[in-house]
Amino acid sequence: MTSGEAGRVADTRSEPESRGGGIASGPGKLLVTLYGIFTVGAASRSIVQLTTRFDEAPLAYVLSAVAALVYAFITVSLVRGGEGARKAAFGCCCLELAGVLAVGTWTLVEPSAFPDATVWSDYGMGYLFIPVILPVTGLMWLRRRTRGAAGP
Repeated sequence: MTSGEAGRVADTRSEPESRGGGIASGPGKLLVTLYGIFTVGAASRSIVQLTTRFDEAPLAYVLSAVAALVYAFITVSLVRGGEGARKAAFGCCCLELAGVLAVGTWTLVEPSAFPDATVWSDYGMGYLFIPVILPVTGLMWLRRRTRGAAGP
């Protein structure tokens, strides 16, 4: 394969991303930033809690660690771009939203199960409800990017 052919192959692979912009372009940059911040915040918090106070509220601390993993996966998927990464991010945003709604409801119905708060407690009230807004925004953005990439 000549260098010209290799260049055309590379151009063909990136064409949908360059035409419609990547999933981390435009407002997607804000999503990447917020998910990155929440990854660091939730991971840091859960690491400290799991290593120093695990016996106080194990369920809450493990759920915070799960939230950090979900945030990290979405961040990496958004940065990576491409159709496969978009689908993975979309699936994780669905999982994240389900988690926020389930944990948020659980913390309101049975507060005694959570002696300490998680990132998703009370639908993310301790984080200005960003944990419930973020996956909805992410899903809307990723869905929009699908339609935008399919059209001219």
